[in-house]
Amino acid sequence: MDSLTAPYFPIIYVRGYAMTPSEIAATVATPYMGFNLGSTKVRQAWDGTVLRHVFESPLVRLMKDYDYRDTYSNGIEISGELPARSVVIYRYYDPADSDLGNGKALSIIEAAQGLKALLHQVRDQVCGDDAARLQAFRVHLVAHSMGGLVCRSFLQNDAISAPEDRAMVDKVFTYATPHNGIEMAGINVPAVLGLWDMNNFNRKTMAGYLGLKGTPDRVDTLDGKFDPRRFFCFVGTNQRDYEVALGLTRKLAGEMSDGLVRIENATVQEAPRAFSYRSHSGTYGVVNSEDGYQNLVRFLFGDVRADGTLDVDALPLPASVQKAKDSGKQVRASYYFEATVAPRGADNYKLTERRRETFSAVLRSFDELLRLDNVGLAAPRSPVLFSAFLDTSKITVGRTMVFSVNLAVSTTGYTINNKLWLDQHVEGEYLFRNTLVIRATQTADGWNLRYVFADERSSESLGTLAARDGEDYLIPLSSPKGFKGRLRLTVTRVAVAAKLAGMVAAGG
Repeated sequence: MDSLTAPYFPIIYVRGYAMTPSEIAATVATPYMGFNLGSTKVRQAWDGTVLRHVFESPLVRLMKDYDYRDTYSNGIEISGELPARSVVIYRYYDPADSDLGNGKALSIIEAAQGLKALLHQVRDQVCGDDAARLQAFRVHLVAHSMGGLVCRSFLQNDAISAPEDRAMVDKVFTYATPHNGIEMAGINVPAVLGLWDMNNFNRKTMAGYLGLKGTPDRVDTLDGKFDPRRFFCFVGTNQRDYEVALGLTRKLAGEMSDGLVRIENATVQEAPRAFSYRSHSGTYGVVNSEDGYQNLVRFLFGDVRADGTLDVDALPLPASVQKAKDSGKQVRASYYFEATVAPRGADNYKLTERRRETFSAVLRSFDELLRLDNVGLAAPRSPVLFSAFLDTSKITVGRTMVFSVNLAVSTTGYTINNKLWLDQHVEGEYLFRNTLVIRATQTADGWNLRYVFADERSSESLGTLAARDGEDYLIPLSSPKGFKGRLRLTVTRVAVAAKLAGMVAAGG
């Protein structure tokens, strides 16, 4: 029996929604239910061109990079002993196939109950009757789309699982899951739309199988049943390449979506998340992407988390707009905040990418950012830009982690007395735009952090900060146009993460 050593626990993959009987049949006819899908194409977000990049699939890469294996042998699923590094495919659609089952699809609750049974089965196959191994047993749940809702139903619904069941789950990673439901043309899927179980994505229905009380407006909460720091949401931002239903769903979902799930509905509250220019599924889909895989393995196996929040100190208005404001006119403005994060050596992927061009940038109004004249209002809504997981075992030189953060701030434009101000406004003009290169070296109780801006000479402008693990590092930001702010960077060893719960605001 191989060792059961953190973080290399068994992985259970839970696939997404199959709508029609033909789609269900095609799903059941494949052994890995989509986890084996790869791609040879990457869409460049800024110009739409396609680059050749071979991504073998999450399954193959886990086998090649981390020595995982599947659970099939001689044409059947292994019923005996399993190695700890196993990838188990949860085949909850098998009963819905007329050849292998009764032709009736499981409900979300039934699928969640089946997931619980599978988890216990895998524990027995990995641990046998070894008491120490049974005590140490954990699994990682990895899910696409509706599969993430099956996982949440298992984790959150007290009628399905008990705390000791949930304790066996170490981490959960979801690709493009509609955690707050699906909206078409701005309307949540109706509860009465039972055709092909599409009402699974209605918020009232979701509240029922997630075990949430009442009829909440949002159902994207883990409700205290599972630590959100151990739950990762990978979000697609490319709606143009989602071709299901001849492209109708992407038109109804609209921009700021992956073609099916809107960005604002693809995360759970307080959980880390990453954004990528990938669609819900298909050739350019989230699961068969290098971006998704790199986030997956760093979250499951990495040992460091870096979070970035931008605190704004000054957003100067153009002179004529400031003059109008001083004269008592009503001035309104909103701002885009863009952030792209990549580790050293990443020439074909990014850990997260929020860009204005892909409608995934963080949007904040002037009043939300700077509450200067409104005593008693809530604190400013500083945009949370990224949550990136890193792995010190991947360091190629010395003991220092190196990653880049590309930051940009721009305005949507200004309105004066509800009329758009066009005088001297240049579309696409940035108030701040620069790339930070950050080097973090672990010390006895924290980090030595150095940073340099890409447009400056490193020998002259390398800033150095030092703090204990989990404390904020404040990196000053400014531009000749008068923008001033601070990147609040928190670097934490995952094993001792304690203060990050609640840090990532919903929609942040």
